[in-house]
Amino acid sequence: MFEIKSRNGQARLGLLKTAHGNIETPVFMPVGTQATVKSMTPEQISGTGARIILGNTYHLNLRPTSEAIASFGGLHKFMGWSGAILTDSGGFQAFSLSNLRKISEEGIEFRSHLDGAKVFLTPERCLQIQKNLGSDISMALDECVPYPCPRSDCVKSVDRTIRWEKRFFDEYEREDMRSRGLLAFGIVQGGCYEDIRRNCARRLSEIDFPGFAIGGVSVGEPEPEMLEQVDWCASELPDGKPRYVMGVGTPPQLLKMIALGADMFDCVMPTRLARHAVAFTCRGEINLKNSKFKFDENPLDSEVSSYSSGFSRAYIRHLVSANEILGCTLLSIHNIRFFIQLMEDARRHIALGDFESWSSGWIDRYNSGGE
Repeated sequence: MFEIKSRNGQARLGLLKTAHGNIETPVFMPVGTQATVKSMTPEQISGTGARIILGNTYHLNLRPTSEAIASFGGLHKFMGWSGAILTDSGGFQAFSLSNLRKISEEGIEFRSHLDGAKVFLTPERCLQIQKNLGSDISMALDECVPYPCPRSDCVKSVDRTIRWEKRFFDEYEREDMRSRGLLAFGIVQGGCYEDIRRNCARRLSEIDFPGFAIGGVSVGEPEPEMLEQVDWCASELPDGKPRYVMGVGTPPQLLKMIALGADMFDCVMPTRLARHAVAFTCRGEINLKNSKFKFDENPLDSEVSSYSSGFSRAYIRHLVSANEILGCTLLSIHNIRFFIQLMEDARRHIALGDFESWSSGWIDRYNSGGE
């Protein structure tokens, strides 16, 4: 299921086998919350080199419902995507929609943000929804605590999360999903407390999940604290299983987390910033709304090869200024490709054995600006 091919310090070059293809790690996964990566077709996503994307359990179960998607043969057929799909548990919505939910030992009760209807998500229901979706990787139900969070509240939340995840895993085993190549990941929580996070990781490691995620990071804490939390968790998780850091981060942060032993990442940043006319380059971000790009004949980044490379910064700036949808599409293609290419480069340098020096130089250059 997961094989480590090479190591360079704590950085790992791996191969994750899924029902819809093998995934080389470290890997970046574009976010397709509502069965679409915003402004991009499946063919365009595939053209960036992406082989796995995300869907959102909470949102897809509200609209169009997991049962409706199941009637089409699952999420892959519904959205026309032939690669792998990871779906989150819906637990993050307990954090982001805190004014619309109630948490109990049984699960999470939401008020739909669409129409106010009651939705009750238990660990078992969470697994069934993801089974309906046909997810290659299903995430266990967890609770993401805010930052800062009182220690006593964090302890209670983590204890409940572990009980939820054990129930989720038991349902996964009852459904015999492993035999069909469908994977399930547990999620480590614990806020900003080292002992709570390490204890959570150790306790979850006793459950035979095919992989594990590090959740509840980048929820308001400073970057050094976020990286510490990843380090605490990664060092406690089983060595031979994939480690997925949820919902992060900037390009330099990704490289720093790879150096800590993380394998998988997702973030809305590439497409979200594209919708605000921002492109990633090897020397940092540029905003195409800036007038200095009006006559710029250069591609967005000469070192990044994608469909968008055939268009000048001046043309893409024109599209953005005219509110043309193509501008958002071209920037999204470029930004996703930028992140995918960064992971390709990271894998190559792990294999070469010079990841640390290459990564340090890459980050320095990225932070130097120069546009």
